[in-house]
Amino acid sequence: MAVRFSTDAVREGLTTDFVGRDLEYRAAVGSTQDMARELANEGADEGTVVVAGSQTAGRGRLDRSWISPRGGLYLTILLRPAAEHLNALVIIAALAVARAIEGVAGLQTSLKWPNDVLVAGRKVAGILSESELVGEEVGYALVGIGVNVNVDMAAYPVTAPLATSIMTELGREVSRETLAAAILNEFEPLYLAVEEGKPIHQEWRARLGTLGKEVRVSFGQQVEEGLAEDVDSDGSLILRRPDGTRLTIAAGDVTFQR
Repeated sequence: MAVRFSTDAVREGLTTDFVGRDLEYRAAVGSTQDMARELANEGADEGTVVVAGSQTAGRGRLDRSWISPRGGLYLTILLRPAAEHLNALVIIAALAVARAIEGVAGLQTSLKWPNDVLVAGRKVAGILSESELVGEEVGYALVGIGVNVNVDMAAYPVTAPLATSIMTELGREVSRETLAAAILNEFEPLYLAVEEGKPIHQEWRARLGTLGKEVRVSFGQQVEEGLAEDVDSDGSLILRRPDGTRLTIAAGDVTFQR
């Protein structure tokens, strides 16, 4: 399996003005989020991207470990958005990844609330958004994206029933550089659209495979069951309980009821 990564190939594929123009690559890091945080604290420009061939301490939501073997694509985008747009970052990233996978690999994707990209009903990518606030202002935001690209899922039998890779679905490898450039090319205009007050919510909603399904949602110490009825404009899930009451959930873990 080819694991070399060419930053030049990514740059050649970029059509962006600022996202990915400063591109840092490491063969292995603890996590791209931590490296990007260091760069942010040193004053790195908005749009700086950190890419790693593998992560030894990759993590997802709620500080959970994210398996990050060679052959995957692991990147973090450094941003400095307005505070009111922080909730949109996961939506932007999910749309960018879904569009890029469809464009590069020709695979149909769906989204699982709040932050997973699925292919054939299994997780192919995850997103993590973190931010540093200075008073009421955003010092910086970090959007981490992990995609199972050329990963042999047979080597990870515990996760195989729930996760997949692009290579597993296609039966062949795809260029991680091409996919990285495609994600960044999709990300920038969506980000700018949100900054300009333009709507992107409807496309995200239309891609959510969670809606219309009976789900169990865990958040904090609470568990609720019901119908995933809708999402609101800031990305919160609207759950209709069995008694007919509705509950708005800003973040949580969803499992589908069978």
